[in-house]
Amino acid sequence: MTAVRRVLCFGDSNTWGYDPASGGRFPREVRWTGVLARSLGPGFEVIEEGLNGRTTVRDDPLEAHRNGMTYLLPCLESHAPLDLVIVMLGTNDLKARFALSPQGIAEGAGELVDVVRSSAGGPDGAAPQVLLVAPPPVRPLGELDGMFAGAATKSLALGAELARVARRLGCRFVDAGAEARIGELDGLHFEAVAHRALGLALAGQVRALLG
Repeated sequence: MTAVRRVLCFGDSNTWGYDPASGGRFPREVRWTGVLARSLGPGFEVIEEGLNGRTTVRDDPLEAHRNGMTYLLPCLESHAPLDLVIVMLGTNDLKARFALSPQGIAEGAGELVDVVRSSAGGPDGAAPQVLLVAPPPVRPLGELDGMFAGAATKSLALGAELARVARRLGCRFVDAGAEARIGELDGLHFEAVAHRALGLALAGQVRALLG
């Protein structure tokens, strides 16, 4: 009997499935993680680990428990064994209060890759594989413009910086901005069409990595 491949999706509100139209959550079948699961089929289990406001490795002084680094290792241990961890973070690090460069944000994401690759969260106590995903550039943010002042410009450079980190670490990389665009409703979150596009694109990557 073929073992089921287990994939953890570790991200922020765009992995959680925030709906910018309603302020609620898209149904599972609409979220990119749900699209991914449906596309991969019964030989795979897709585990959602999205949290609104999650950063890469930074404590948020205004929102508690958003540091991806502090939660990642317990998360890996909780869901072990995992064949693959998809990391898509960096958008919340663009908030003005962090005053980070695209390079600094990308290095934070690289620290998360290191945590996964040094863990025992994979099959037989080995490390899971990692797929690092660059979030798409944000768009004009309307009422969120103050919180994310300067983010639109910085986000345009984030994909290239994350690609650089992935090359240095030798892990697989996908630029989500080449597959899906952030919607116009709030300039920060996927709309349903983008969830579908990203889920289908990542399904091909997962199959290539795991067979």
